[in-house]
Amino acid sequence: MSGALAAARNRAGQEVTLAGIQAPVRASLDQVFPELHRIVVHDLPMIGQVSAHLLQMRGKMFRPTLALLASDVDGKSEDAAVTLAAALELMHLATLVHDDSVDHSVLRRGLPTVNALFSHQVSVIMGDFLYSRALTAMVKLQSLTVMRILTEVSSELAVGEMRQLAAVDALDFDEEAYVALIRSKTGSLLAASCECGSLFGAERHRGSLRRYGERLGLAFQIADDLIDYTEHASVTGKPSGLDLKEHKVTLPLIGALPRMSKAARNRVDALFAEESPSDDMVAEVVGIVAEAGGLEYARQRGAAFADEAYDALSTMPDSPVRGALADAIVYVMDRRS
Repeated sequence: MSGALAAARNRAGQEVTLAGIQAPVRASLDQVFPELHRIVVHDLPMIGQVSAHLLQMRGKMFRPTLALLASDVDGKSEDAAVTLAAALELMHLATLVHDDSVDHSVLRRGLPTVNALFSHQVSVIMGDFLYSRALTAMVKLQSLTVMRILTEVSSELAVGEMRQLAAVDALDFDEEAYVALIRSKTGSLLAASCECGSLFGAERHRGSLRRYGERLGLAFQIADDLIDYTEHASVTGKPSGLDLKEHKVTLPLIGALPRMSKAARNRVDALFAEESPSDDMVAEVVGIVAEAGGLEYARQRGAAFADEAYDALSTMPDSPVRGALADAIVYVMDRRS
């Protein structure tokens, strides 16, 4: 176990919960959902219907939590941080809506996706609507710096998807390309959550919080990709091995490929040559990846990014907020869904 991550786990002393991480900013976080509703409200019935479904699907509010914690590192969080937190959650929701449409996914967090419940056209347009409403909310905060950061993130999120779609031969997708992809898809928004949060109460920690958020995002995505290999559908709310079924190459497979026997590699090639791989094919390749050390390799790389996130907290004052940010690293690395 890596040193900094071990220190974070030892500091926590017990199982880390999201509720515990959110405790220092609970009062502010409770204001985020009403703010979300205020931002997306519209008199067009279809928008109201889709918005209500999306707000029901909202997840663990992890990005708003990070933004609010970042704003309060020095104990001086501003009220505007709540609007920022809501806008960040809307941007995250927009990426999920677009991802589900691109992937033709039918479930998200155990509920029907927008494209499954309505249509792919509605899904694409609604994702665009969420982005525009988030940016409109940011305009009202009158911070060009925040607008610049979030518009750059919007571009990065799109670039991340294009990186994946542009890979002609999926099995040639190497670790360098993978890290660039997850930095765009996940690291950029978590980095922006922390950096923008700092601008509403803790600006002197801006650089450190941005680094923390980005490294946490990289660790988060690696952990998420590992879950796809290790957990059952009853835990994640989606089919296990979905990435392999969709021919997505993530770090466990990247780490395993050089260590595979020729026969094992042939089985992987066969799966990627099959337009719709069977559950048995997917299960076989999951076993091959595990046997070749791909899961352990991904865990080690994720832990290295977690270490860097923990190190970025070293310049911040010791407080319940800093403790919550450290706990967030443990939560990301140890979660099961």
